[in-house]
Amino acid sequence: MSVSTNEFRTIHVSQFSENINLAAFSDQFVNEKGAIRFRDAFYFRLADGEAWLFTYGVLVCWNLNADDRHYLYEDLSKIVDNLAPYSYSEHYRYQINESAEFRIQHDNLIIPNDDLLTRLALSHAFAQSSSLVFFEEKAQAVIEKNRFISKELAATGKIPLNRKELAKLRGILFDTSSDITLHFNLLDTPEFFWDYPEHEHYYQALVKYLDIASRITVLNKKLSTIHELLEMLATEQHHKHSSVLEWIIIILIALEIVLFFFPSHP
Repeated sequence: MSVSTNEFRTIHVSQFSENINLAAFSDQFVNEKGAIRFRDAFYFRLADGEAWLFTYGVLVCWNLNADDRHYLYEDLSKIVDNLAPYSYSEHYRYQINESAEFRIQHDNLIIPNDDLLTRLALSHAFAQSSSLVFFEEKAQAVIEKNRFISKELAATGKIPLNRKELAKLRGILFDTSSDITLHFNLLDTPEFFWDYPEHEHYYQALVKYLDIASRITVLNKKLSTIHELLEMLATEQHHKHSSVLEWIIIILIALEIVLFFFPSHP
């Protein structure tokens, strides 16, 4: 029987946690919360809609009102660690219409079937987009916070930080860069489509609409900026270390000269 819903329903996408510890929480999701696992996604069925929680911490809710989402967040927050440090969310709308072709326009999706796996395929794209925003903002925040480094270097020829402060700053930059690079595989085509290739065209269409490919390019440029900052700090730290060694050598030579010309007598 043909399914047609004239009303648009809501899709709510949010970065719920930085990551999900599968070893610790998989059994709790499945056994206690009644979730169904599809590789790196957990499916939760609620009264009027559903939610998909991905292992990299993104929650995609289909047709859930604000109260249902709030209760779901509270419920999952009791289990999940590493909750996202800020609340970021995106909203889209969808309509089920079996007499129409799949299309996306102005954040509205027309979906030609009511298949659970179609919504999962689309949820993968939504989740990746949300995770990409999380990485973009994280990288940008680090760049903005450390923009003074290049300005000070250009103005004075040196960075006004001691060796310990330089080492700590290098650690922060390296940690941010490593964390993003380590999770870059999240932006690849999900393994889910190895089992269900017939749903991949929905995913690819939404990935194109969300402009994920070009945003990854921009994120790579931000990472390159962080790497340049790291290189500058490494050079400066090496310079400060060399300067200390040079002063030690100068002092030792000076002492040796003093002792030579003014030898101590018994």
